[in-house]
Parts: sequence; structure tokens; C-alpha cells
Amino acid sequence: MMNYLEIKKEILKKIEEYEKIIIVRHVRPDGDCIGSSLGLRDILRESFPNKKIYSFGKTKAEFLNFIGKEDEQKDSSIYKDALIIAVDTANCDRIDDDNYKLGKELIKIDHHINVSEYGDINYVREDYPAACCIIVDFYLTFKEKLKMPKSAALALYTGTVTDTGRFKYSGVSAEVMRLTAVLLDYDLDLEKIYANLYIKDKEVLSLQGEVYRKFKTTTNGVSYIYITDKMMKKHKLSYEEASALVNSLDSIKGSLIWIAFIDQQDSSIRVRLRSRFVSVIEVGQKFGGGGHPNACGATLKKKKEIKDLLQYADNVVKDYKSKNEGWI
Repeated sequence: MMNYLEIKKEILKKIEEYEKIIIVRHVRPDGDCIGSSLGLRDILRESFPNKKIYSFGKTKAEFLNFIGKEDEQKDSSIYKDALIIAVDTANCDRIDDDNYKLGKELIKIDHHINVSEYGDINYVREDYPAACCIIVDFYLTFKEKLKMPKSAALALYTGTVTDTGRFKYSGVSAEVMRLTAVLLDYDLDLEKIYANLYIKDKEVLSLQGEVYRKFKTTTNGVSYIYITDKMMKKHKLSYEEASALVNSLDSIKGSLIWIAFIDQQDSSIRVRLRSRFVSVIEVGQKFGGGGHPNACGATLKKKKEIKDLLQYADNVVKDYKSKNEGWI
């Protein structure tokens, strides 16, 4: 069994050794990767005020601006002689900035299936549903040395909420709730957090209505929608706003997998897969993606691949239903 305490001690030792630390995360940022990046950054800044500590990423997630912003990268030379910490990123190809390669050492902190050990130190907790939980646990392990400001608690709570679907996904354990309770001790404004996360513009609701009208379901229970570039332009929405609508299909009886296909600017098609009971990880991996058992993604190069993916996902549901009872 992996000795998590020893790995955490190694990470803290490296943090103490370096005067410059840069935190990076994956492309197409979500709440967990931004939350864990900003949360770790603010903990380290509060704990080591004389060190230079940054959180960098190219692609942005403006809907998360209420928890804080990443630092502006002015020159790649800043990476020289730095300790790089990659959070919430399963493989190095998904790190949202190739400049991380210019750093001196690399630490991986992640909770996805461990498909690639790319760091000098690899700390992967597949038993946690969010990278933010790993950061909170790290803080608690070395509470005598580390300090957590309210800004870090806000970022980490928000990241945990988004990656667990407000604590409704598998992987939410008693330990996860205990870690989250630590963050609630900071008197966070939960109403404001949830308002920022779930209140939608009228344009989003308009497209959501079109999703409800046009979605289809396969023979065995895969509900899906193809959101075209034309649909996004009609409702004046970004690719990120459109892709967030995948969960509009999460409550269809008999449908255990739901998928959104979204046109991208480079003519590829982004795939967002979600499920209950049955895992979609093998579907994502089959088509060059990955993620979590109940939430993952992939990218298709051609529209004709949509049919292949749907057929594969439909067979996954068919196999699950033939061997299990109690699904809804």
C-alpha cells in the first residue's frame, strides 16, 4: 500500500527548499482545477510570505472569477529554477502551458486514474473525488507549518462542490465531508457561492430549451445532444457556456449515460460524458480522452465518429443493464 504520509512529507520538503513555486493545471479549466490551484497558492503564500508563488494557466474560466484570479504570466523566463506543481491533471499533455517544462522539478498532485506518472514526485489519490480534497488534507497534515486564509477556503470549497456535483456523485465519503467541514469553519457565504455557480443568463436558458427539444436517446439509454456552431451563434454563447449544458440531460429515466457533443473553433468536436451507476471512463479512453468514472471527456476529429462513440456507449449501457438491477 502506498505510503501517502511519506509522499506528503517529500512534497512539503520540496516546497520548503524552493524560493519560487509555480502551480499549473489542465486545459479547459473547471472548478476543481482552478479551486485547487488558487487554494494551494494562497495557502503557500500565507505560510511562506517571502517566497515567490504563482498560479498560471492560459485558458480561463470567467464564471469562477468570484473565487479569485490566477496570476498573469509576463515572460516564460519566470519558470527557470522553479518548482512546478501540476494539480488536477492526469497526464502532462493536458497541462495548460508547455512552459512548465522549463522548471527545475515537477510535482504531480491529482485524483484521476493514474494513467501517467510524469512528475519527479507523483501524489495521486484516486480515493478522493476532487483535487481540492487532496489540498485540504495536505494542509491538515502539516497544520503546524501551514496557514489557510479564507480565500483558499473559498476556492477549495467551490472546487469540491463542482467536482462532486454538490456532493451527489460517487466517491463522496465521510472523510470527504469532514475535509469539507474544515472549510465551512471559515464562515463562507454559501448562498453567494451557489448563486455564482448556478444562476444562468437568459441566453443559456434559451439554448437549454433547444437542448430539451432536440436531444435524442439510443436504444439502451444514452441521451445525447449535438450543439452545433450555428446553435451557439444563434444564442450568442461561448463554447464553454454551451458545454456546461451537458447536465441538462441528467434526469432522464432509463438513461444512464448522457453526452453533449460541442463544435469547436478548430473544427473538432468536444465530447462531455456523464453517467450514473455505470462508468463512462472506458468510453472516454476509447476515444482518446479520460477523466472520472462518472464524468469524463474526449475530442473527436470528425462528425462521423459521433455515431461510433454513441454505439460504443450504448453497448456499455446494454451490458450494465443486463448484469445489474436497481438502476433507474
